[in-house]
Amino acid sequence: MKATIWHNPACGTSRKTLAILQETPGVDLTVVEYLKTPYEADKLRQLFEAANISARDALRLRGTDAQERGVADWSEDAIIAAMAANPAYVERPFVETDKGVRLCRPMDKVHEIL
Repeated sequence: MKATIWHNPACGTSRKTLAILQETPGVDLTVVEYLKTPYEADKLRQLFEAANISARDALRLRGTDAQERGVADWSEDAIIAAMAANPAYVERPFVETDKGVRLCRPMDKVHEIL
């Protein structure tokens, strides 16, 4: 099974989710460090749709200036544009497999798509 994780090595939840993927037999894993290789807006839309969440649901407020800027009150397209411009605004980690996409908070959500 192919799997892609959008990973932040500084995040404990992301590291633990990555470990689950690495320890699962038969997983062909791609790791994207999204702070180094930012998301494209279209990819964000695709991930959110597949995970059945909104951009607002995936907006990371903690550790960013998104709350001070009022990003959560913006339109869906404006939030996605802000996330594409500042990938730290995206909650982590997202995982995509043949079985779907999940925002893996908590990390055990990854088991739903393995």
